[in-house]
Order: sequence, then structure tokens, then C-alpha cells
Amino acid sequence: MMDSKTYTVGWICAIETEYIAAQCFLDEKHGKPESLHANDSNHYTLGKIAGHDVVIAVLPDGEYGISSATAVVKDMLHSFPNVRIGLMVGVGGGAPSSKHDIRLGDIVVSAPRGGNSGVFQYDFGKTIQDQSFQTTGVLNQPPAILRTALAGLGARYRSEGHELEATINNILSKKKRLRRGFQRPDPSTDRLYKSEIVHSRMNEDCITLCGDDPSKLVSRTERTEDDDNPAVHRGLIASANQLMKDAVIRDRLADEKDVLCFEMEAAGLMNQFPCLVIRGICDYSDSHKNKKWQGYAAMAAAAYAKDLLCEIVPAKVQAVEKIADIPGILSSIENNIYEMQADVKIIQNKMRSTDIDRWLAAPNASTNYNKALQQRHEGSGDWLIESKQFIEWKTSAMRDSFLWLHGIPGCGKTILSSAIIQALEGNPSNAEAQPRPACQPLIYFYFDFIDVSKQTLENMLRSLILQLSHKHEGASVHLESLYSSCSDGRQPTTRLLCDTFVLMLAEAEEVWIVLDALDECRTRTCPATGLLTWMSDVLASQKTIVHLLATSRPETDIQSQIMSFARPQDVIPIQNSLISDDIKAYIFSRVRGDRGLKRWRSLPEVQNEIETCLMEKANGMFRWVACQLDALENCLEYRSLRKSLISLPKTLDDTYARILRNIPEEHKESTIRILQFLTYSKRPLTIEEAIDVIVVDTDSDEHFNPKYRMPDSDEILRYCSSLVIAAPTDQSHGPSSSLHRQGTKTSLPTQLQLAHFSVKEYLTSNRLDSDIAQNFQDTIAKETIASVCLAYLLHLNYSRKTPLQTIRFNYPFAQYCAKYWIKFARVSEGDNEELRGLIQKFFDTSQDAFEKCYDLYPLDRPWGADTSLNDTDHVTPIYYASFGGLLFAVKDLISKGHSIDGGGQDYGNALQAAAAGGHEEIVEFLLNQGADVNAQDASHYGNALNAASIEGHFNIVKSLLKQGADVSAQCGDCDCALRAASLGGHVEIVKFLLDHGADPNVEDESEFGSILAVASLEGNENIVRILLHYGANVNAQDKGFGNALQAAIARNQIHIVQLLLSKGADANAKGDDHNGSALQFASVRGRLQIVEILLSHGADVHMQGGRQFSNALQAATAMGHQKVVETLLRHVHAADTDANTPHEHQNRISELS
Repeated sequence: MMDSKTYTVGWICAIETEYIAAQCFLDEKHGKPESLHANDSNHYTLGKIAGHDVVIAVLPDGEYGISSATAVVKDMLHSFPNVRIGLMVGVGGGAPSSKHDIRLGDIVVSAPRGGNSGVFQYDFGKTIQDQSFQTTGVLNQPPAILRTALAGLGARYRSEGHELEATINNILSKKKRLRRGFQRPDPSTDRLYKSEIVHSRMNEDCITLCGDDPSKLVSRTERTEDDDNPAVHRGLIASANQLMKDAVIRDRLADEKDVLCFEMEAAGLMNQFPCLVIRGICDYSDSHKNKKWQGYAAMAAAAYAKDLLCEIVPAKVQAVEKIADIPGILSSIENNIYEMQADVKIIQNKMRSTDIDRWLAAPNASTNYNKALQQRHEGSGDWLIESKQFIEWKTSAMRDSFLWLHGIPGCGKTILSSAIIQALEGNPSNAEAQPRPACQPLIYFYFDFIDVSKQTLENMLRSLILQLSHKHEGASVHLESLYSSCSDGRQPTTRLLCDTFVLMLAEAEEVWIVLDALDECRTRTCPATGLLTWMSDVLASQKTIVHLLATSRPETDIQSQIMSFARPQDVIPIQNSLISDDIKAYIFSRVRGDRGLKRWRSLPEVQNEIETCLMEKANGMFRWVACQLDALENCLEYRSLRKSLISLPKTLDDTYARILRNIPEEHKESTIRILQFLTYSKRPLTIEEAIDVIVVDTDSDEHFNPKYRMPDSDEILRYCSSLVIAAPTDQSHGPSSSLHRQGTKTSLPTQLQLAHFSVKEYLTSNRLDSDIAQNFQDTIAKETIASVCLAYLLHLNYSRKTPLQTIRFNYPFAQYCAKYWIKFARVSEGDNEELRGLIQKFFDTSQDAFEKCYDLYPLDRPWGADTSLNDTDHVTPIYYASFGGLLFAVKDLISKGHSIDGGGQDYGNALQAAAAGGHEEIVEFLLNQGADVNAQDASHYGNALNAASIEGHFNIVKSLLKQGADVSAQCGDCDCALRAASLGGHVEIVKFLLDHGADPNVEDESEFGSILAVASLEGNENIVRILLHYGANVNAQDKGFGNALQAAIARNQIHIVQLLLSKGADANAKGDDHNGSALQFASVRGRLQIVEILLSHGADVHMQGGRQFSNALQAATAMGHQKVVETLLRHVHAADTDANTPHEHQNRISELS
């Protein structure tokens, strides 16, 4: 046993790999310490290096960061009071730059630079775009004895070189078990990707996903024999409680602060533990994380640390003050731990909140609100806001307070909604206005025909849930629970979102909800995703007082459903008489203020004439008035103005027809093309995309020539006056260059969109003039769009190694074409001769259009778009065409000799790609041509049957089985078709597969668990019942959560838990080794209702098991679930085996409170 008072050097490691490396460099290893402080839970290794007695400690497994490191130091100083200097030795992430050629395996040592101590603490959670980083901690320098040794060792290395590599190799020659994990990896694995190349899927190998294309990598010269390898760099190390994995932020800190390395522990030590930080570089602090270099980097850091200690005479260390004797140091550490733990909790909560927001991917309703608010004139909507009906709705104590405002197209409903929201929030310009209480939140949503992300009940729920979580802390708990139940990143179903929203509403005292433009919701009447049914349910089932207001047109389906739950007094028709003052104010403002009408300012009688004429004919339509005012701007003298006022169109249809008729003949083709794109596209066009759209000539051999672009992009609106508007770009529509090409001029916002929903309705109606109508027929318009996109892709003149940002700049329409052409071509590729010819050219191997298109947008892996160019080496044209649904192209390619088994990436081969895409005719054709129905590969789905099953394509499943597909084949991530169908929630397919011999108890080879567990996890009661009916073992053990019962608990599927228990599930069955029993798992997750159900079915509160906690009570106590602890305590009759009595747990409850 060793005397703990003899040790003078404290060596801290964060992870096991570093701990192993440190022990390798001990000259001699001592036994266990003689004694430790009562509360010291650290693990130590003792030994001697260069005459110094060294104590090495490691952080607890799975714990990283500033506060954990500080806690380890605190315990070390209590148990080893003679420690005088410290070393923090291990791995870190490098920050290579033009000034510092940092590579994997190199060593970075903290050294004072630029007024910093060598380590600076920054708050990862407070990084703000386009602003400099702010240091959040000023840390002490390493002690003088270490700085002196650092200088001496640096001088020796410069003159003589070092032998770090030889030392490491010598150790590994004696410790053969460590070679695989700790020797220097192959140099080819040291890849520094350019900052814009992002590793987008963390579960996929980097070389597979990101590749080793030189265009993606930073070019670096090879090190020669004269270069130190590993190299040693001295300078600034950045420390935070969050792993750095963002190359852009890394580069900013390297540039602004001259940072060399990032890590997660040192900032917790520098002020209380005089130490030097030594880091071996194991990655580049970006998204391309891997552990290949971790072992070697740890060895390199430890080897350097030993050399450093060799520079220090042991007797000199004895002259340094004991760290524990520094006045106030131990109490300072204690206080610092508590403060850091609180700070860390705040940062972690912020980071988790950011992760949840990103996962929820809610559309931003505030953009619609702000846009409409800018168009509102002061006083507009006051007729409603000051009305008795509105005030009663706003202040009603009833739990189902409802108002429906309906009006004709163009009567200003959206602007009225924004006036309502502003009134409910309180006028922000009023300094005396009180902020809305958190317990009474206001949430809102705008359905929007322009934005596909704002057209469904599901996305409305995502937006409302996000708003509620930000405005009400109690409500946010339920979003946290939903996120935890989808911890593997899966997206929640609409049903789960509905349930979560109801739970969140119940947390508030009172809630106001405003929904605009119900008629622009695509799923308003769908049985499973019906908006109107949801509205009725929300009003009928709330414990909270809910004030719900909605606007829409008086469509028949909306009116009939709303009147089934609304009272007559809940309905307000927006009549002409009500909004006439608003329209009058709007006309007055534009006539007196618009630049286009300023010519009449000196003639007030003419201004009055314009106002009077428009008011007489407005008929309650803001939109009609706006179009007439736009047209009157073209009247340059009174005669033409008078003529226009006399002949004003009567309706919006007449207005739009006149606008189209008045388009000059030389502009008509370009105007129609822009309108076709804006009418049928999934998103608006950027201004630069629109400019390139009208340059394309599908009839000539030279389809696209940049010299024909408009020199003044401001003039793009002249093609479609009043029918389109320019608006700020919504970043959700994808990236676009903010730069403008030389020779072009623009002052406009960058997005072009239809001016109003009524424009789209008119262009797709049967009310257009015959000479223009056919251009807007669905098939013809989509054929035109597909042809224009293909023609553009065929004339992209750049090398495939060109950076993505350069391509976007030179060809701003390219990514739109790559993403959308095939979706438009699918409609009628076999019937349009021009389109067929372009498709044939696109797949022609003598050209590179197909390869460039896939580079820009990988159809089968869209998450890889917008971040980097993609690799087409493993993607064949027939695979691409099959996945895209192009039957003519598939037939044409096969006739030209392309292999029917042409491969691809995520969907393996052509048959599997067609099956996943739901393209029945292509599947039938490929099977008839001899495609192997049972072909397996290493793709995610594994085979065609799995692909069709998980995607829910029932007819394709039937075709595949008819052609001999093996229903029991095990391959792919889901392992078999039945598990895939269960995971996808496709009841009909599950039953069909079972009827054709699928085994519900097939041995589990997947990561998802048994088939019953998969269905239980997803909460699909119908599938669970079917599987049980066909003989699924309710207590089957698996590799996922352990069994179906625990899978259901994982996602809080209460109804499934009840069903499984009623069908014989054992409440005390052991789950996996980590979670223990079902009761323990439910207690860890804080599932109070499930805990009560399990206890009522005989779950044993004393049952032992699980690596993390020994029983349910201990788990609930440790995780802070107060109500669960109270429930369990009512079932505890004696002390548990962990020596914690009910009384002790009761004390813990008091702490939780």
C-alpha cells in the first residue's frame, strides 16, 4: 500500500483510452493508495516518471466536460494533499489553418498567447452568427515551473528533434494487445475536409458518405524526413462543455483567437489546479468524427508529457507550494463545481432545446405574420377588434370560445388575421402595454398556398407545439417527452403530435389560437389528418380555456363541418359594409403615397375621382383594388386615366384576364413560362432562377447561353405586373448565392412568387381565354417545366470538380433543375416527343448531364444535397430512372444495353429503387425482363420486398410475392419484410405477409428488436393485435429494448402497454442489461401513468437489475421524477437492497421539491 502523501504530480485523463496511454509511460507502477478520502470515488493509478511520484486519475465513464474534471480534481486533492503541479493529458480536436499545419497525431500544448493563459473558456451556446466570439472565462496561467520546462523542451526538440514516434513504437512492441487501437493509423485516413463539406448522417462511415474526392479535401504537402512527425504546436486551447463539431465555427475561432485545439475539460481546472494541458489531435473538430486516431493521439500526448517531466528536477517540485495549501483553493473548487454544474445545465438545456427545434422542423409562421403586418394600414381591422363579438370571444371564460371569419377571395383576411394577432399580443409601440403572461400564451399559424411546408395539419401542429414550448415552460415538458420517445431521430406521427399538443394545452390556464386561411390547407378534410376535425376535438376536450379563431373562404366543405360544432353567433361573414372603411383607407394611402401615382398630386380633384371610382366598384375586395391601382400607374395623362376608370373590370377574373391580354406579344412567352413555374412549382423561384428560366430555349441547339440574361434583374416584374410579387427569400427553400453576377443589377428581394392565392386558382381554372388556357393545363405546364430544366442541365459548362458554391453562383437555376425535373417529367414522359428526346440526351453516356445532375441533387439521398457535391460512381442511369419513375427512360436504357440490375446507393438496384418509389409499372416491366426478385445487397432495405413493405406500396408487395419473392428473406436494416411493414405502420401489408407465411417470431437480427417490439414502439395498436393473433410471443426477448413491453414504454405508448399486459406480458420480465425491469425503465423515463399500470399488474418494486440503477425507486430518485418516487414509495414496505430506506428516499423528495 502506498502513502498518498508522497505524490507531487497530478495527471488527469478524461477517457479510458487516455488512461491506458498514460499508464504505458510509467517508469514503475506502484500499488493501490494506502487510503482515500471518504467521499473520493475516483480511480487512480500510481507510479513514477523521471523520479516524480505521479498519481493518474480518470473521469467517470461516460462523463465529460468542465464540471466533471473539476470534481475529479477536488477528490484528488483531498486524497493526495502533496500534489503540487498538474497535467491534463489526452486527446482533442485540431484547428488547422494557413498559419498552423496541424495534422492528426500532432500534439498541442497550452501556452500563453495574446494575453490569454493558454486555455480560454467560451460558451458554445452563445455563438452568434456574424459576430466575434466572446470569452466567458479568464483563466490562470500554468505554474512557472511547467512553463520553464515547456521552453526547455521546446529548445531541445528544435535542436535535436524528438523521438516520440520511436518511444511509442517501442512500448507497443512490448504491449501487443494495444497495437490495434494505439498504433499510428494509415496516413491515408488523415483527411481534412473543406469546411463546407458536412458529414450529414452520423451512423454512416465517412469514407462512404463523404468520399475522398480531392475537390472535397484541403490540399496539403506530405511531411518529409526533416519534419517533426508528430509535430508539436504551442498556443491557445479552447475549452467548453460542448463537443466542437462545426468546421465553420472552428475556423472562425482559429482566425479570431488563433486557437489550435478544442477540448472539453481544461477550463474547469486552470483556476483551481495549476496545470499544463497537453492534447494529441484525434480529429479536426468538424462533423467528420471518428475514433481511428484516438489511441495514437493519446499515446503521443502521454509521450510528450513524460518528456516534459524529464525536464523538471524532482527536488524543484518539492519547493512548489502544495495546491491544497493555496488559501481558499478547496472551498473555491467546491463553489466552482456548483456554479459550473448550474452553468452546464443551462448550456445543455439550450443545446437540447436547439436539437429539439431542429428535429421538430416547424415552419416559421412569424414570416407570414410580419409580411401581412407590413401591408396593413393603421386602423385596418379595428371594426372587428372593437366589436362586441370579438371582445366576447377574447374574454370569454367558456372552454370552447370560437370565431370563424369567412370572406370572398381578396377581401383581406390574412391582413385581418395579423391585426387580430397584434391586438391580442398588445401593441408593441405602447410602452405601457403589459407582456402577455406565460400561463396565457398566444399561438398562431398561416396556411399558405405558396409554401408546401404550410399546407398540412401536421406542420401546423409542429409550429403550434414549438410556439407553446417557447412560451410556456410547463408545456415544454411534453415536447421534451415526445423528443425522448423518438430518441433515435424518428419523426412523430400526426397522431402523436395531436396528443402532445393536447397535453401541452392542458398546462396553460388559457390559450388563444389564430389560424389563417383554412382553405389553403391541403389536408383539411382527410379522415386521418383532417384540420376541421382537429379543431372540433380541441374545442370539445379541453380542461384549459381555449379561444380559437379561424379565417377562410366560405367553401362548402369548410362551412358544413364548422357549422356542425359552431353556433350561429360564432360566425362572422366579412361583408362589404364592414370593411369599406379599411378599403377606403387603403385606396387613399396608395393614391396619395405611391410613387407610380405621384403625377396626380397637384390635381386633388383627379385623386378624389380615382378614390371614388374604385370605392364604388371594389365590392369588398382589397385584391381587386390593388390590381386596378397597379394598372392605373401606367396611365400617364388624364385621357387614358379617365378611359381606364370607365372600363374597370368588374371581377377578379376579369382583372386577371385583362392583365394577361395586355401582355406585349414580345413578352408573352417569357411571361407564360414564369407563371407556369410559379403555378406548379413546390416553391417560389429566386430572382436569378427566374432570369435563367426565360433564357432557356428548348427549340434551338444552344439551349442555354448566359449572355442572353437580363442586364437589369429589377425588370423581371415587368413581365407579370400584378400577378407576381418580389419578396424576401425564405431560407427553407434552399440555398442560393447572395452575390450577383457581373453586369447584372438588382435592388429587389430575391424571391418571385404569385401575388395571391386567387391568381393560382384562376390560372388552373377553366375560365381562362382559350388562346392561353392550354399553357396552364396540368400536363402541358409540367412537360414545359421538365423540358426547360433538362435543357438547362444539358448546357452546364463546368468541370465536375468545380466547388458547389461556384456552380450556384454561375448557374443559379441548376439545383432547382436537378431536384425537380424528374418529378415534372414523370407526368407524361412517354407522350411528349420533345421531352423524350431531352431525356435520352440526359442519360447519354457521351455527355455528363446525368452525372452533374446527381452531383447537385442525389435523388435517392436528398439529405446530401445543399452541403457538397455528390458521387455518381455507384449510381447507374437505369437505377436513377427507376427510382424517379420514368418508365419510357427505363425501357429506352434497357434497349440500349444497360444492365437490368443497374446499381445505386441507398436502394441497391433498379428493382429495389422502383419498389421503394412505388412505381408499379416499372416493377412489372423489370420483373418481366428478368430482374432477380430476391436480389440482396448491402443497402438499407436489403431487397425489393423490404423496400415496398416499409414504404407501404401494397400492390408492389403483391406483385413481388406473385413473382416468387421470399417472404422470409432476412437482409437490410429491418432484417425482413414483416418487420419493415410493421415499422412503416402498414396494417394491410402486415396481414398480407402473415397470410403468405411470414413468421411473427422470426429470430431478431436487426437493431430494432422483435417484430412485436417494433409495432409496440411505433404505437400501432392494429398491428400489435394482428401479430398477437398470428402467434407473436408477447414475452419474446430481443436485442432492442429487451421485449415488446419495454419498447412500448420507451415511447410512452400507454394503450400498447395496457394491451400487452392484457395479453399476458410479464410485468416483471427482465429487459436488456442496461434498463433492467419494465418498472425500472418506466421509472427512469418518468412515465408515471405506466408505472401505476405496471404496479397494478403486479410489478415488483424491489426487483433488482440494470447496470445504471439497481431498482426502480433508486432510478426515479436519481432522475428527479418526484411523482414517480411518491408512487413507488407507497409500494415499499422495507429498506431496499441498496441500503436506502423509504425515509431516505423521502428526504430526497424534499430536495427535488
